[in-house]
Amino acid sequence: MSNKHAVKEAPASYQRKLGPLGSLDAQSRHSREGGNPLAITENLNLWISATKAKSTSGRGSNKKIELVGIKKLRELILELAVRGKLVPQNPEDEPASELLKKIDAEKAKLIAEGKIKKQKKLPEISEDEKPFKLPSKWTWVRLGNIGIWGAGTTPARGNSSYYGGNIPWFKSGELSDDFISSSEETVTDLALSECSLRLNNIGDVLIAMYGATIGKTSILKVRGTTNQAVCACTPYSSVSNLYLLTLLKASKRRFVGMGAGGAQPNISREKIIATSIALPPLAEQHRIVAKVDELMALCDQLEQHSEHQLDAHKQLVETLLATLVESENADELATNWERLAQHFDTLFSGALTSTTGTGNGGGEWAIDRLKDTILQLAVMGKLVPQNPDDEPASELLKKIETEKAKLVKEGKIKKQKPLPEITDEEKPFELPDGWEWVKLQKLVTILGDGLHGTPTYDTRGEYFFVNGNNISDGKIDIKPETKRVLKSEYIKHKKPLNSQTVLVSINGTLGNVGFFNDEPVMLGKSACFFNLCEPLSKLFIKRLIESPYFNEYAVTCSSGTTIKNLGLKAMNELLIPLPPLAEQHRIVAKVDELFTLCDQLKALLQAASETQLTLTEALVEQALR
Repeated sequence: MSNKHAVKEAPASYQRKLGPLGSLDAQSRHSREGGNPLAITENLNLWISATKAKSTSGRGSNKKIELVGIKKLRELILELAVRGKLVPQNPEDEPASELLKKIDAEKAKLIAEGKIKKQKKLPEISEDEKPFKLPSKWTWVRLGNIGIWGAGTTPARGNSSYYGGNIPWFKSGELSDDFISSSEETVTDLALSECSLRLNNIGDVLIAMYGATIGKTSILKVRGTTNQAVCACTPYSSVSNLYLLTLLKASKRRFVGMGAGGAQPNISREKIIATSIALPPLAEQHRIVAKVDELMALCDQLEQHSEHQLDAHKQLVETLLATLVESENADELATNWERLAQHFDTLFSGALTSTTGTGNGGGEWAIDRLKDTILQLAVMGKLVPQNPDDEPASELLKKIETEKAKLVKEGKIKKQKPLPEITDEEKPFELPDGWEWVKLQKLVTILGDGLHGTPTYDTRGEYFFVNGNNISDGKIDIKPETKRVLKSEYIKHKKPLNSQTVLVSINGTLGNVGFFNDEPVMLGKSACFFNLCEPLSKLFIKRLIESPYFNEYAVTCSSGTTIKNLGLKAMNELLIPLPPLAEQHRIVAKVDELFTLCDQLKALLQAASETQLTLTEALVEQALR
């Protein structure tokens, strides 16, 4: 796949606007000490088109596209900013070394006035703590030396007089915006006086220290306090709080790394204040903040542009594929397919990145929707031509009914309670000649589920206890964490599984399908099983259950909100559009053939996407040299 199919074109207006990212004027290029910011603007198309599909669990859920390139561009902007590579240096700026002298004087004054305590001197910064070369007027300093840092606490929950006051009390999860002013909870003046709470000022910078929120940052727009998971900094007057916010954002990955390793990752105030950072002159701090704001706003615009294109592409795919399913006859289907085929590259291949701007993640999503459409056409009798010489499904049903009556008479299966006849109102679509509507119960000798409850596990057991989450793509998936049971436990709850057994997940994720092939397994309740009558094709039934037709039925008939559950009654009453046996086999063969082509196309797109991501990483490295 050529690179022109892997990279979409950025709007010219964005190319012009993002020119300042590289500070392309001669003075800026001359002032930089290393780095190649031109790599950013010259390869803007790559930043925009580098995407990937987010994985989502559950049948029927749409994959969303992550704009990885723009995310990395944001990270790079921050990194260039704090390395002195984003804006030109001005030889007339007062050097940062002078700022440190002013900070020391301000600190001494505050100590003398009793407003702060004298802090323990932090160690000198070693050469190992200086990961890059600084511009001439910058200096290395520890975070603890540029501001007054302190964490909060949680007042005793049992003391109601501590809560409900007029002082905002912020928790780490509330650090969601650059500026924050309202908190979920408030505390009282009593809590402030009796507990280890620090009252933070307007303009103080907050950073989260615990769990998944490590490194999140905000600036206070009100006076307030925090819990122990948040550290606050009052910067000295020679340090811009907006620059400190930018600096902490750029250092997020570094802070997350500091907190790794424990069951509950966290960093401490001590780790934060000991962190070495590069400090620019105050005037340059302000220029950096202004440039970061400008470029982040442009990144916002790029994201909106890409998301609009993604939405448009999605709507186009949905509309054109829907015309196939809604075709009234073979001639109309052929016409609709011809219309779709004219735009195939745009909809499903890497070429879409240069025309719709959706990136390879959009192409992968479109291919998944194409596969869904193939399955829907298959179960509606629109995927392969009917053969008038095929024995109709009505004759197949007569044979199945005769065979089941024989098995009942022989005592091999139980007689099933008949279900109501199918009414015309229940039939969701019209079937081709030779097909029949039939409820699943009529096609099986038994339908049930596994053990309701917990078996007695034993690590020495010969049998695996499997549930719906062990069923996948026609197989039973034994995972490392799958528990075992002894043979005695298996025999106690044994189910009559055989070579015609189909397994379906009916709890949580609905509609995963597997077959039983003499695996040593014991079923749990979220695994429904049914034994198809001979000579029905279990591969056809598998494809039907994987189709949007079954997914819609399962969602409609299931109970539960967070965890969906599809009952055995609903499974028995599932309406099966049954083709002649010969056509069942032709449908399975055609689906397999088309899915192979879809998977090959998706593999090409994935390879192109990986190449894009690799190139964006290379651009980051190049820009930071």
